[in-house]
Amino acid sequence: MKSANRIDKYQHHDYYLMDELLDEEHLLARDAVRSWVKAEVTPIIEDYADRAECPRHLFKGLAEIGAYGPSLPVEYGGGGMDEMAYGVIMQELERGDSGIRSMASVQGSLVMYPIFRFGSEEHRRKYLPKLGSGEMIGCFGLTEPDFGSNPAGMITNIKDDGDAYILNGAKMWITNSPVADLAVVWAKDEEGVVRGMIVEAGTPGFSAPEIHGKWSLRASITGELIFEDVRVPKSQVFPEIRGMKGPLSCLSKARYGIAWGAIGAALDCYDSALRYSQERIQFDRPIGQFQLTQKKLAEMITEITKAQMLTWRLGTLANQGKATPSQISMAKRNNVFTALTIAREARQIHGGMGITNEYPVMRHMMNLETVLTYEGTHDIHLLITGYDVTGLNAFS
Repeated sequence: MKSANRIDKYQHHDYYLMDELLDEEHLLARDAVRSWVKAEVTPIIEDYADRAECPRHLFKGLAEIGAYGPSLPVEYGGGGMDEMAYGVIMQELERGDSGIRSMASVQGSLVMYPIFRFGSEEHRRKYLPKLGSGEMIGCFGLTEPDFGSNPAGMITNIKDDGDAYILNGAKMWITNSPVADLAVVWAKDEEGVVRGMIVEAGTPGFSAPEIHGKWSLRASITGELIFEDVRVPKSQVFPEIRGMKGPLSCLSKARYGIAWGAIGAALDCYDSALRYSQERIQFDRPIGQFQLTQKKLAEMITEITKAQMLTWRLGTLANQGKATPSQISMAKRNNVFTALTIAREARQIHGGMGITNEYPVMRHMMNLETVLTYEGTHDIHLLITGYDVTGLNAFS
């Protein structure tokens, strides 16, 4: 009973009392999302992942809990909160499932954010309230079949045609695309300059086929974007932004959320392993009493605590407008790798049961294999840090 009480008492696994560094608004937002995940995601997620089906009804629920653009202004469909609140919301969503967090972070950080920052006032008024309420779903078209880590090499292009542009090309690995009502698309103009635009679903020549056969993010819907002589009115193009600065700033916003989200997956794996270690009896004692099991658990909570401190400081800098893309890269890389390592160790503690969907660890492990390489691979983020500290560009 004593060990069970200890688990209940420290169910948040806040080993360094990080909650004391959060405002009441952050704690309320986190707890509300945590409750929603427990009620709406946890009971169904294993079944949906097993069937490789997206729980599309959750798109509306995510809007109702304020998961779309939490740090964007209320008048534009956001939550009017700060970057710390955005982070803890992403953490709790990914505690449920990385795919569910992806649904929300794409909508908020990769669709609503660029429309808010780069779009015209007409774009903001037309799209953001509907995106924030879940009435519309969006996706972000940057990655191409032949250009992932080198997005500047994109071949998707636009050609001038009077009052419109003719868009041709394809995008790959696009979260939400098969169900999206619009796509924020990045393409090169005739001078080779990257431009951003909003392309609505249903536009002739625009299709978004679903990608099947994924062993990771199975509860997240992923597809392509295909453009065959798609006529995009010039009024749909972001008026000012030019070059890669636009899409990369969107990725920084999303990567920040991933750095927080990965902690949620790590916490869920750690929680499951800790409980199992106190319930599973071998050699007449709980396996949590064995030194090697305690080593695994102690290392897990140590790494989680370090990740929590990293993101808290990053959130503080983000609120002050000081967080740099390189700092965000460091946190994304560290925290996702940490979460994946914890998932693998947690799987070992669960033994054979760890590969079943009776426990969440194998699902988290498979999901994190994707999170490790999307929105900047593990190695690319390492080189971003290397470039930042040496001033020497390994990409050229």
